[in-house]
Amino acid sequence: MLGITDLTTYLIGTLIVILLPGPNAMYVLSVAAQRGKRAGFAAAGGVVSGDFILMTLAATGAAGLLQANPALFAVVKYIGGGYLAWLGVNMLKSGILAWSRARRGDESPAKASALSGGHPYRKALLISLMNPKAILFFVSFFVQFVDPAYPHPAVTFAALGAIVQCCSIANLSMLILLGDKLAAAFRRRRKLTAALGGSVGAVFVGFGAKLAAASL
Repeated sequence: MLGITDLTTYLIGTLIVILLPGPNAMYVLSVAAQRGKRAGFAAAGGVVSGDFILMTLAATGAAGLLQANPALFAVVKYIGGGYLAWLGVNMLKSGILAWSRARRGDESPAKASALSGGHPYRKALLISLMNPKAILFFVSFFVQFVDPAYPHPAVTFAALGAIVQCCSIANLSMLILLGDKLAAAFRRRRKLTAALGGSVGAVFVGFGAKLAAASL
């Protein structure tokens, strides 16, 4: 079972990782800002589900499998990086088009982008599963705190997972409330909305490149 020192180290590391900007947080914030709290919480549900899947895979040995098979990890990271980059490029294109329409005074509704369109839960679930920060966290950090000599490792995994989920839910809830506060401003200022979309798209391209370059 974890000692106080290990538990403190794990909690601090978890908080640092969760508070660092990542695809999950950026997506939830942007969805809440553009589509409201309900969509934001749906996206948060997708993030929580994705993290649960990743930690379950880590608990059942997927972390060791990836570490023992560099080729398999390469396939995972390139697929995930490509998906995040694809989302980012489409978001950038939509942001540029929306900015041009706003400058021309075109009031017709813009086409939904790859990031803002679709059901928030499903989109967030995919983004969470492809999140480079989450993958590396569960594969290289999360599993280090499970003592193989402890007779009930499932209890340790459950406790560690509960800490991650509680911290994640608290952080995402704050982002949703922040995004909801910004929603009215974005609805009034179409150029601001376009700039947000383009900025998030650029960040997602960066996340995709980061995952493609990641190593265990």
